[in-house]
Amino acid sequence: MLTIPGNDRNSFCDGMSRRNFLQIGGLAMGGLTIPQLLRAESESTTQQRHKSVIMIFLLGGPPHQDTFDLKTEAPAEIRGPFQPIKTNVRGVEVCELLPGIAKSMDKLIAIRSVVGSLGFHTAFQCMTGRRHDDQPPGGWPYIGSVLSKLEGPVHPDMPVAIGLEKKEQHFPFNRGRQPGFLGPAYAPFQSNDEQTKTDMVLKGMTLERLQDRQALLRSFDQFRREVDASGNMEGLDAFHQQAFEILTSSRMAEAFDLDQEDPKLRERYGAGSPLYHGGPLRHLDQFVLARRLVEAGARCVTLSYGSWDWHTNNFGQARKQLPLLDQGVTALVQDLHDRGLDKDVTVLLWGEFGRTPTINKDGGRDHWPNVSCALLAGGGMRSGQVIGSTDKFAGEAKDRPVHFQEVYATLYHNLGIDAHTVTVPDLTGRPRHLVDSQYKPLPEVI
Repeated sequence: MLTIPGNDRNSFCDGMSRRNFLQIGGLAMGGLTIPQLLRAESESTTQQRHKSVIMIFLLGGPPHQDTFDLKTEAPAEIRGPFQPIKTNVRGVEVCELLPGIAKSMDKLIAIRSVVGSLGFHTAFQCMTGRRHDDQPPGGWPYIGSVLSKLEGPVHPDMPVAIGLEKKEQHFPFNRGRQPGFLGPAYAPFQSNDEQTKTDMVLKGMTLERLQDRQALLRSFDQFRREVDASGNMEGLDAFHQQAFEILTSSRMAEAFDLDQEDPKLRERYGAGSPLYHGGPLRHLDQFVLARRLVEAGARCVTLSYGSWDWHTNNFGQARKQLPLLDQGVTALVQDLHDRGLDKDVTVLLWGEFGRTPTINKDGGRDHWPNVSCALLAGGGMRSGQVIGSTDKFAGEAKDRPVHFQEVYATLYHNLGIDAHTVTVPDLTGRPRHLVDSQYKPLPEVI
């Protein structure tokens, strides 16, 4: 059954639901598997490698003092109980709960001095690099939408941008993956984890019937398209076309089929971890799925992992979540290296802000926009280093503050895009730069 349109919490600014264009159940996954497709492409003289980014968003803001910036000499009310451990990079230490990252530090870049946060619970700044308190009409687009506009799909049957957030995570704090002023044609495909594979199927419908319905839909929209001045209908037409491309190809369904993955590799990634506020298990499978999707042709994959808003029981939460995050991140980075994708895929892990130096009366750390941390990998960057530092209490950037937009300038550089010369048009046709002119790619890594 093809549902066009319908009601869904995850809708465009005009109320049209992205997932409702993809609610077709039952496409057989016949033909070549993703590994076979990729192998065939690698043997083709026309194959072109593509650049991509995987962003791991830590909703709620991870405590930088308990991950990558421990202060063992600080007073007890600041330093916490965790001890630093040495990494495989001389002079660099991380929290004892991150042994995998410690062994992989030569492939990573830790930033201890991220600044510029507004301190709000939202993914917006991490997903766009921009502040949400001063937006142009339509809003700033997130990075996946920018790549959709500038680069287009690697394959017509594979979305440029994909979000792997579970349905129950689609609440206001996790927003930020909207196309903004670029319009609905450049919205991401929003996955619902385990349900996605069963949604992307044709049940009781032949390809001929699907094509007939596509023609009928176009005729229904003809009048609105002619009178629409906003560009929304044109955008929806483009989205319809991509939806039909996806539904008549096995590429995306194959990419979501984790049963094809080596069980030993999935075990290396890990089984799962608690979601937020006592919810169901959130599987670390999303980390390997992100790799499969960029390998299949996605340019931008975002995922939200865990809940890091630890106003109470900060250290108990850390003992549960940090080892699992450690396992997922290190497995992903090593997997990319093993597949020769470390030059083409940039991995970024961060949250919307840091946490207070002082531990509160409930054993937690509160919101702290003054400084936070991030972790980078891949993208052909010079790894095995730490950028920036904080004062003795981890409360302020001491040297080399790194702004959100500097990180974004680096992402675009790794993607082969000059953020200072390339522009995208807003709703008035005005060209908008991808980052403000004062922010450059991190010279330490390029």
